[in-house]
Amino acid sequence: MPATASGGARPEEEEEEVSPAPSPSTSASACMGTRAEELTARLAATGPRPGAGRGAAAAGGEEVEHERVRALREIKNQIIGNRTKKLLYLRLGAVPSVVAALAEPGASPAALVQAAAAAGSFACGVDDGARAVLAAGAVGHLTRLLAHPDEKVVDASARALRMIYQSRLAPKFDVNSGENVDFVLSLLDSENENVTELAAAIVSHSCESSAEQLSLCSAGVPQKLVSLFGCSMNLRDACLGSIIAVIQNNQDVASRFASTDHGKGDEAPLALTTLIKDSFELQRQALTTNAVEKLSSHLLANPLGTRRAVTILLALSELCSKLEESRSQLMSVEVSTLLLEALKHDWADIRVAACSCLKNISRSPKILSGGRLSCDTVIGPLVQLLNDSSTSVQVAALGAICNIAINLTPRKSVLLHSGEYYVPS
Repeated sequence: MPATASGGARPEEEEEEVSPAPSPSTSASACMGTRAEELTARLAATGPRPGAGRGAAAAGGEEVEHERVRALREIKNQIIGNRTKKLLYLRLGAVPSVVAALAEPGASPAALVQAAAAAGSFACGVDDGARAVLAAGAVGHLTRLLAHPDEKVVDASARALRMIYQSRLAPKFDVNSGENVDFVLSLLDSENENVTELAAAIVSHSCESSAEQLSLCSAGVPQKLVSLFGCSMNLRDACLGSIIAVIQNNQDVASRFASTDHGKGDEAPLALTTLIKDSFELQRQALTTNAVEKLSSHLLANPLGTRRAVTILLALSELCSKLEESRSQLMSVEVSTLLLEALKHDWADIRVAACSCLKNISRSPKILSGGRLSCDTVIGPLVQLLNDSSTSVQVAALGAICNIAINLTPRKSVLLHSGEYYVPS
């Protein structure tokens, strides 16, 4: 499967848990073997029986439920990160018993947490495991458990589903269905990051056709994803992968996305920067949606001493990293003047962002040869920044100067002459 919603497969995660105090039954079972054959048999023995009504809880009360939790936990602990153990338990037919625990209305939260973790682990990295989990109906049960009142059950179910959707064998979610898109949006609205990361995984896994891209874009899914960029790094990476899936190679969707208000002002340029980084194709798509012009207008409309100005400058820097046309579009008199002012701003982050922008603009010998940002104009301020109080500013200024030296060899004398501006401390 291509890069998943999480920017690639996430490692298996073991649940944080506190083992319950041993009861007489669990103490007795501790004496039993923990070989795979015995654990599989023990788990199967705790499952529902004909006429039992509510499964383990009805069949044997708390003792049987404790035994089921114990067996599920031991199986989970053995298979996490262990392909050989997974294949062994698959041959023994353990997966149906694991998934059966998810289906029982009388199962305890502890059993549900352990069963969900085990099901997710079986599906992670092993195709046969994913097939077995899917065949047992785990997706439907885990999806239902996202509405469980116990937050630990919700966490474990979301993580398990995310692992399942990392598999190329997982079923696609029909995002052309309005009801299904509403469900994805409800997951993105969750305050639980595991749930929102699951939503991103579903989008990345299921969005392939232009019709699916348009359906998600029309519903505002990319905007929801952008609004989550301020959360954890894992969630941010997942959202980025999903945005790429929605807009890549689709000019119509990319244009809609670029022309939409993305909610929190600081996050839209940041999302764009991360999205197009090192991608010639995505930068060209951004150019065709007039991203440079729009960002330039926002930059001129915002005070320099704001976080949004920093993110806009960094987005413009990335847009100018590969395309000469983007650099040319940026070179209005107003923006050029503002960049020179930014080099002298009191805030170090602004000075760094301006240096980054000039570094990529200076890839153009044409721009450096004349105009407001010619070599003669920018070298002096950049050389002065080599003595800046911020090391980050010094490094950023040096990067811009090096690019000028490389891309404008005939004017190296200007660099040498500008040495008079640099007085080492």
